[in-house]
Amino acid sequence: MRAQSSATGRTAKAVTPPHAPSSARPSGRGAGTGAGTALALSGVFCFSLTFPSTVWGLESFGPWSLVALRGVLAAAVAGAFLLMWRVPLPDRRHWAGLAVVGGGVVIGFPLLTTLALGTSSTAHAAVVVGLLPLTTALFAALRTGRRPSRPFWAAAVAGAAVVAAFTWQQSGGALSVGDLYLFGALLVCAAGYTEGGRLASRMPGWQVVGWALVLCLPVTVAGSAVALALEPVHWSAHGAVGLAWVAAGSTFLGLYVWYRGMAGIGVARASQLQLAQPLMTLAWSYGLLGEELTWAAPLAAAGVLICIAVTQRARD
Repeated sequence: MRAQSSATGRTAKAVTPPHAPSSARPSGRGAGTGAGTALALSGVFCFSLTFPSTVWGLESFGPWSLVALRGVLAAAVAGAFLLMWRVPLPDRRHWAGLAVVGGGVVIGFPLLTTLALGTSSTAHAAVVVGLLPLTTALFAALRTGRRPSRPFWAAAVAGAAVVAAFTWQQSGGALSVGDLYLFGALLVCAAGYTEGGRLASRMPGWQVVGWALVLCLPVTVAGSAVALALEPVHWSAHGAVGLAWVAAGSTFLGLYVWYRGMAGIGVARASQLQLAQPLMTLAWSYGLLGEELTWAAPLAAAGVLICIAVTQRARD
């Protein structure tokens, strides 16, 4: 690969170890359509465990401590990979976009959803994920100038409506303070996904995630020091596993495969795969947290899968 120095403007070769996996090599190319879909689905799988893992993490940590520690640990993993492969600093023109990714998906979304889960069930919180694909597609259309087809939008709106109706029925239709957190999380995460997907077409997805995490490290380290001093820690197995997953699984691994997937199939189309995430989260919530599921789940699942099939076939 050839990397351009932001200081001199000259072009120099960046050496990649011959034994480095192709996904770790500095390449601006995204995955192909089939591989991109598989990678995006892997990201959705990782994200589907985020809310149950957060509930586990809250057994041991306060919400501010959990989010700050999550960012620090994920940055440590990402930083180790960046150092291992001797990845050069991104061009200065990419730092603004990385700041949007960091503010949206590293700090904003985790903090707002964690605060919401302090008062809401995972089923109720899943409404934010159900509406996220449509919001991300809107952000992507505004940011990139691409205009998906009318069938795409019709299926996207229908899928969002199905998920919103399902999660609304699960929550009993009651609004709470947690809903304000969830709607705020919806907006900042959609912005972060859109900007991250754009950057992932110019650099490997894991580098987008890695540099965003490193960029947020001063905030997360300071936040950890303050939060741990104010919020008591009660160690438990669930708390440790929950923290480990939201840091390594959701924040690093999940975002890595997600951004590579978006680079391969496009932000708007990849975002519609996330329509399945609330139902996956409900399955994990039932298996891991013991939350009850109603008869509406299989009906919603069928509707969502139909909408996903339409959006994947609709052309831009």
